[in-house]
Amino acid sequence: MSRGRRYSGEGKLNIKKVVAVLIALALIVIVVISIAKLFGGNKVESKVVTTEYFAAYSEGKWGVIDSKGKEIVKPSYDEAIIVPNSKEAVFICTYDVNYNTNEYKTKAVNEKGEQLFTEYDGIRAIENYDVNNNLWYEDDVLIVTKNGKYGLIDFKGKVLANCDYDSITALKGVENTFVTVKNSKKGLIDNIGAIISDNNYKDIKPLTDKAQDGYILIDENDKYGLVKPDKTVIFENSYQDIKQIYGDNKYVVKQNGKWSVADRDGKLYLTGEFDNISSINGENVIAKKGNKYGVLSTEGDIVIKFEYDDMSYTYENNYIAKKDNKYGIINVDGTTKLDFKYDSLIYRQTEGFFEGSTNTSVDNDLIDRNFAVKLSGIISEINDENGYMIVRIDGEYKYYNFRFEEKTNIELLKSNTLFLSKQNDKYGFVNKDGIVIVDYIYDDATEQNRFGYSSVKKDGKWGTIDSKGKEVVKPQYTMENNSLIEFIDEWHLGEDLNLNYYTK
Repeated sequence: MSRGRRYSGEGKLNIKKVVAVLIALALIVIVVISIAKLFGGNKVESKVVTTEYFAAYSEGKWGVIDSKGKEIVKPSYDEAIIVPNSKEAVFICTYDVNYNTNEYKTKAVNEKGEQLFTEYDGIRAIENYDVNNNLWYEDDVLIVTKNGKYGLIDFKGKVLANCDYDSITALKGVENTFVTVKNSKKGLIDNIGAIISDNNYKDIKPLTDKAQDGYILIDENDKYGLVKPDKTVIFENSYQDIKQIYGDNKYVVKQNGKWSVADRDGKLYLTGEFDNISSINGENVIAKKGNKYGVLSTEGDIVIKFEYDDMSYTYENNYIAKKDNKYGIINVDGTTKLDFKYDSLIYRQTEGFFEGSTNTSVDNDLIDRNFAVKLSGIISEINDENGYMIVRIDGEYKYYNFRFEEKTNIELLKSNTLFLSKQNDKYGFVNKDGIVIVDYIYDDATEQNRFGYSSVKKDGKWGTIDSKGKEVVKPQYTMENNSLIEFIDEWHLGEDLNLNYYTK
């Protein structure tokens, strides 16, 4: 399927930006959680919403639909329409593209097709990327251009920053923080246009993905300093590098090629001998000597010997460690809490359990805080707001709270009107009272999504039913390449996991 032509040029079209745009349209990442290895699945929430907007693609043209499947902007544009904020009826369109000169125009339109913010020469959404390089859009602000200069407005058109800058970009991985350029020098502003740092620096990078943790400022001499969003200077520009902040207001800094721990007053701990310091928890530090990781106190006493290939802190002095290419869990008392048998092991802090996987199985082990394997399967959905998860075990959907207590979907999916049910290897749907609303005629199906639609499969083809059980799309789509099976009325998600647009 064609996804529109792509083009390049700065001040003209940039191929990297356009490609990125075409593979990530609104609500990237936050709507899809843990669907790897899963043929079908659900979105994060199952709550039916009022109105949201999504990019749509039909018969070679791009438009916009709402969360009921209604065409808001008829598919009529050759190039992708960007929906930077699904709750706002502000859509960024590219038009009048000259493929010979790579020149183009942009405009913003509302749900009535009316052009917005006409006082500017151009307008665009602000791209940003997470640590895995997944693209998403800033949903509070837009970039506008006038007379070759850049500024910021909100979705109502309020001016947040005048068109005074040579460029404006998102600070990678951090929401609501933007790098400005004037006369080749960089500064920082936030999503209300407040200046965090004047344009005095060679480069700027985030300390963490949280704006409140601070920003690293790099001067012309390649010296690193640290400033808070309120302009409080933590460190003047005197270090070779500064890394993530951890507990007790301590930081990790680099001098003379070696890493140390520094407090807010500049006092240094563990100086002059470590190739990396990756974590601080209370009085203990994960450090690296040569190629091996260990744990020591801030006073320099060895707590865990330097004999591991990787290490990260979890809770209560328990550490995920890697040895002989396998991950397990150890404690500062020297005991192994979880055997070294996993190719990947993560701690889901919010949910309070571990997820371990091996290269030989599609199923993952779900492990509680007492290091007992409670389940083996594929996580289809995690809903932190309502405290449940859906796990596919031996091809069947199972429903659990975060204490690994099995529940029914009726108990957990409070906002749904229909609930997936299975009999004799066929799927149907029941209401909250257990009464069959949709007969057991489908080979596969998904729970109702947050828009009120369920995907159903019959004879190898997918379709959809609405919140009342009516088959609104007869199963007709093969969708073998779709990692997520999701419908809004007659529209379904495109093939690519990161391509969050709907088509039909």
